[in-house]
Amino acid sequence: MHDSVATAVGPEPLTFGDVIRVARDGAPVRLTDDAIAEMAASRGRIEDLAEADTPAYGVSTGFGALATRHIDPSLRAQLQRSLVRSHAAGSGPEVETEVTRAMMLLRLHTLATGHTGVRPVTARVLESLLNAGITPVVHEYGSLGCSGDLAPLSHVALTIMGEGVVRTADGQVKPAQEALKQSGIEPVELAAKEGLALINGTDGMLGMLVLAIHDLTMLLKTADVSAAMSVEALLGTDYVFSADLQALRPHPGQAAAAANMRGLLDGSGIMASHRDGSCTRVQDAYSLRCAPQVAGAARDTVAHAALVAGRELASAIDNPVVLSDGRVESNGNFHGAPVAYVLDFLAIAVADVASIAERRTDRMLDVARSNGLPAFLAADPGVDSGHMIAQYTQAAIVSELKRLAAPASVDSIPSSAMQEDHVSMGWSAGRKLRRALDGLTRVLAIEVLTAARAIDLRAPHRPASGTGAVVSLLRESVSGPGPDRFLAPEIEAVVELVASGAVVAAAEAATGPLA
Repeated sequence: MHDSVATAVGPEPLTFGDVIRVARDGAPVRLTDDAIAEMAASRGRIEDLAEADTPAYGVSTGFGALATRHIDPSLRAQLQRSLVRSHAAGSGPEVETEVTRAMMLLRLHTLATGHTGVRPVTARVLESLLNAGITPVVHEYGSLGCSGDLAPLSHVALTIMGEGVVRTADGQVKPAQEALKQSGIEPVELAAKEGLALINGTDGMLGMLVLAIHDLTMLLKTADVSAAMSVEALLGTDYVFSADLQALRPHPGQAAAAANMRGLLDGSGIMASHRDGSCTRVQDAYSLRCAPQVAGAARDTVAHAALVAGRELASAIDNPVVLSDGRVESNGNFHGAPVAYVLDFLAIAVADVASIAERRTDRMLDVARSNGLPAFLAADPGVDSGHMIAQYTQAAIVSELKRLAAPASVDSIPSSAMQEDHVSMGWSAGRKLRRALDGLTRVLAIEVLTAARAIDLRAPHRPASGTGAVVSLLRESVSGPGPDRFLAPEIEAVVELVASGAVVAAAEAATGPLA
């Protein structure tokens, strides 16, 4: 685990940065004194209900369609164990560690609000798991995005009980009991309502949303960089990105994207070379001219998603919940629709940003549309194929992204004997968005790789300082134009430069911060 200042987890909302640091960077967490006090206070109310004759859902009854059964006090510890064991029914590939850690953190935050009735000692185990880098093995399938991310969170709850399978900080897969013992963590026997409180939240889908917003914010800056490089390589014009033209349609994302492109293309010798009156083209193709409109619409979609995510980070999701006046009430706040919708919205935006990037790449390879570049940017077209098949790879990914853009949230499948008869499928929306973001990363990398080669082929004319800085970055690991060579490693090298943020950082070193 990385050394870092501990992230305080209390009743107050977590920030996006908190989630990224804990989930991705391995930062430790610390339950606040306020959190301990709130949990202790609400626990008293749950224990009162557990001793009362009046049935209380999840405390003295069964769950879902089995909520009509009153559970004898002697069976209530077994009730919680049985709930977690039976609901830890995930299947398929293991979910990424960063997703599971985000889910664990977000559940810990809900416990810390004091609205779930969980004992502080139980929350402490979850805190300790995060700090020890012990990550429950959670599987791809098992959540319908309603009644919470039940199966994924149940695998976490199983670990708190000392059961199931985990991945340790050094990457080993071990039985939970063994890993907890090695780290000095004592598992707990769940008390009344605790099993339900540990699994009844939208934390998995929310964690994926926060991670996606973080990554997509960087990728949209990359899209402005790659678009600017393509405009320059194709002898396009930056006049259409002027502030007065953009102001006629005052979408904030569009304005930001256009400003980025103006800055990236400022001082371009390549652009200056065709502003001598010899250029007969009246306007550029849509994939160049409309780049800020598309990337800008994606930015505005991310802004909406961030608004929803911020509200969710301020939420306490459980059923039933303990209210500040001591009432314990059933509710439907575990329904994942708000998160599911924006996860789907983002997948649509991702597919479109990738689609326009692929069109620009294809344009650079076609002698009929590339304004003087060699066919496929090949050294000896016919003998060499240049970037012909790199565009095929892009096209295959874009086609996949269109399928991933089909919304999960419009689907619903009844469960629990029709008690849970409408679900959000938000977990599924999050899973496909993660695949989509990987695809967009690869599509943008291929555009950057192709545009860099095209810019080199415009020599002796020099690129702008912003785009030129990206070309220079690539040339540290990828050679310039020349005869055909093994292309896959070059693509992967640029994928890593895009994914790490190095492409954006190189451009910003020359232009200043991008919006």
